Amino acid sequence: MPDALLVLADGSVFPGRSVGAPGTADGEVVFNTSMTGYQEMLTDPSYAGQLLTLTYPLIGNYGIDETVEESSRIQPAGLVVREASLRPSHLRSRQTLREFLIDRGVVAIDGVDTRAVTRRIRRSGVMPGTITTTETAEEALARVRALPGYDDVNWVDTVTTDHVFDWNTPTGEGRHKVVLLDGGVKRNIMRSLEARGCSVRVFPSNTPAGDLLEARPDGIVLSPGPGDPRLLDGMVTEVAKLIGKAPILGICLGHQVAARALGAGTFKLPFGHRGGNHPVKDLVTGKVTITAQNHGYAVDADGLDAAAYVSHLNLNDQTVEGIALRNEPLMTIQYHSEACPGPLDNAYIFDRFVAMMATVSGGVR
Repeated sequence: MPDALLVLADGSVFPGRSVGAPGTADGEVVFNTSMTGYQEMLTDPSYAGQLLTLTYPLIGNYGIDETVEESSRIQPAGLVVREASLRPSHLRSRQTLREFLIDRGVVAIDGVDTRAVTRRIRRSGVMPGTITTTETAEEALARVRALPGYDDVNWVDTVTTDHVFDWNTPTGEGRHKVVLLDGGVKRNIMRSLEARGCSVRVFPSNTPAGDLLEARPDGIVLSPGPGDPRLLDGMVTEVAKLIGKAPILGICLGHQVAARALGAGTFKLPFGHRGGNHPVKDLVTGKVTITAQNHGYAVDADGLDAAAYVSHLNLNDQTVEGIALRNEPLMTIQYHSEACPGPLDNAYIFDRFVAMMATVSGGVR
C-alpha cells in the first residue's frame, strides 16, 4: 500500500512509498536527467524551494559520502525517485540515502514513475507540487493550489551566508585574492579556485559593492543560486558598480545578474536545463563541451550593452550560455564549470579566470 503521495497542481497524483521523514514538502517540481551525483544535487542551493525528481531509476546505489556535499544541508524541499537503493555499495559510503534523508528531516518518495512525471513537466512546464505522508490526494491538491508562486519568492535570501567568512587561509606568495558574492554557492567552486592558488572570501548576497572592493580583490566571483533573477534588483545594482573594477566571473545565477547589470533581460524556461548532458559551444574558440546545468531561467540578449557579446551558446535550444566584455575582464557562463560531467571539460573556465587576474595584476582599479 502506498504511504506517500506526489500531487501536482494540475491534479496528477502519483502514489509511492515514504523514504524520508514523515510530513509534507511543497515546491516547484523539476527534473534532472543526470545518472550520478544525487548527493551533490541534494546539497546544491540552486534547488531551494523545489521538489527534485531524478529520472535515473536507481538512486542511492553508492550511498552517502559527506566529503562530496556542496553545502551544509539538503537544499530541495523534497525528493522524488523511482527506487531508493537499500544496499549501497561504495568504500566511502557511510549511510543509505533513506538514512540521510531521515536524519536531515527531508520528505521523500520512491516507487514513482519518474519518467511519467518528467513527460508531464516537459509537456506542461514546471508546476507546484507536494509530497505528503499525512493527507489525502484531495487535501493535498487544495493546499498546493493555494501555495505562493515559486517566482514570487526571493530564494537567494534563504540560502546566502549570513556573515563574511574565509573559505581558506591565504598562504604563500602569488596567491590571488578572490571575493565571492554568495547567491547560493557550491563548495566545489571554492575548491576549484583554491586548487588554482586563490584565497576565497565569501560575502552575503546583499553586500554593497564598496564593501567588496574594500577587500582589494584580484578577482570577483558571482555565484550560482536559486530563483528568479528579476527579483534581485539590489544585487544587480551593486554588481553594475563592480564592472571594470576587477576581473569578474559569473556562474549560472551570477551570469544572469551580470547580464542584467549590462542591460540584458531574463526569462523563464518551460522546464529548465537540469542534467549533465547539455552541449555548449564556446563561440570564442569554437570548442563544444558537454556541460552540467541546473537553472530554470535564461538570459535574453536583447538590450545587452554594445560593449558586451554572447560568448557561449546552448546547442540544444540556442539559449545564451555566456557573455563577455570586449574591453573589460568580465566573463560569465550559464552552466556549472565546477561540476564534472565530462568530467573536467569545463575546468578551463577557472583557468581563464585566473589568467584574467594575472593579466590585470594589482587588484582593484
